[in-house]
Amino acid sequence: MSLQIIPEIVTQHVEEAAFLWLLRDAAVAAPHYALDDLARLDQRVEAHLDGLRVTGNDGTEIIQAELEIREPGEVFAASVFAFESGSPDGIDAVMKLVSQAPALARAVVSALGWLNIDQARGHINVLLDEQLPAFRRIGIAAASVHRLIPRKAIEAALGSSDVFLRSRGLRAVGELGLASLLPMMRGDLIAEDEQVRFWAAWSCALLSDDKQAISVLQQLVVSSSRMSSKAIEVVMHRMDHAVAAAWVRKLASDPQHYRSAIIALGRLGLPDSIPWIVERMGTPALARVAGEALSMITGTHIAYDMLEGEPPEGFEAGPTENPEDDDVAMDIDENLPWPDQVRISAWWSKHGSEFSPGTRYLVGKPISADWLTEVLKSGRQRQRAAAALELAILQPGKPLFNVRAPGFRQQRWLSGR
Repeated sequence: MSLQIIPEIVTQHVEEAAFLWLLRDAAVAAPHYALDDLARLDQRVEAHLDGLRVTGNDGTEIIQAELEIREPGEVFAASVFAFESGSPDGIDAVMKLVSQAPALARAVVSALGWLNIDQARGHINVLLDEQLPAFRRIGIAAASVHRLIPRKAIEAALGSSDVFLRSRGLRAVGELGLASLLPMMRGDLIAEDEQVRFWAAWSCALLSDDKQAISVLQQLVVSSSRMSSKAIEVVMHRMDHAVAAAWVRKLASDPQHYRSAIIALGRLGLPDSIPWIVERMGTPALARVAGEALSMITGTHIAYDMLEGEPPEGFEAGPTENPEDDDVAMDIDENLPWPDQVRISAWWSKHGSEFSPGTRYLVGKPISADWLTEVLKSGRQRQRAAAALELAILQPGKPLFNVRAPGFRQQRWLSGR
């Protein structure tokens, strides 16, 4: 080992890159992160990756040793280093670990997505030719992140007996705008496996107004499926808004589905629904998600526009300090502000006339291609994801804009550079 390499410093760079990657992994779907915030966080990740790059081959052994932790952040850092350097030993170590622990594949996909397209392309092509379905799945996912189109590999995945590979192929069809492949996948709308069924419906609905796909998504919304929230996102953007409004009214008639109905109304974007959304702010468990739906439609920022209130006294969400409490689930609304129902009611009384009933809005303006592009530049992550879906539907055949890509890269795309 070169005398210039200090093992403790190399280890620190791996640990910091790993920790920051975990933060950005949550940030890409967080309600309070805008693109500029994501780009700053990603630059911090990049700074620690630079600290690994300067070690050259001398840092390989130390970086690979961090893989023994078997955590996604360390796998991400080691994968970026291995794939960028083209180290056969480094790549083998990463892929061996992923074959033993498939849940870590996300970190490898993220690492390949972090590389520039010229660096990534060759590695992706190798993975697409692998025999193991798990490795081909990583190849398809990484290609999709870069919006490369490995059509033959996707077609092969659609016919695979491996449900995880087939699901990734189905998802890639929608992400890449491959409407010509829809006939190959419609049979999966009745697949027994829920993940396969969902991604078939997701891509079919994104690329067409397929009624069966919409029905599948609606069924998933009212089920206890872990795909429920993702189903809401696409189905509300695709359905005719009058039909969607009627369906959500039915959904909202059952208090058990209030949360889904609130999210759906935020995605639908009709100002007609705001009085009902404001009413839900009186229920602590629904207040914050109702505030997010209001912001999704009107563009108002509850915290910045002085519409924020205090958390209800005694309200607890997520893990408590009670050692006898078995509920360890995190508070899914943790990063959303608490709306002040009285102030918001007054705000809507003053500003409601600025919104036209029956017109769909996103972040304060009627939906149009130009405005959706502006939301991609200035909105927060969930708003940007909604804008990306709307744009994909408005512009069939074009890839879905990737709001999870490295922020500094997204900024270049949106600036035309």
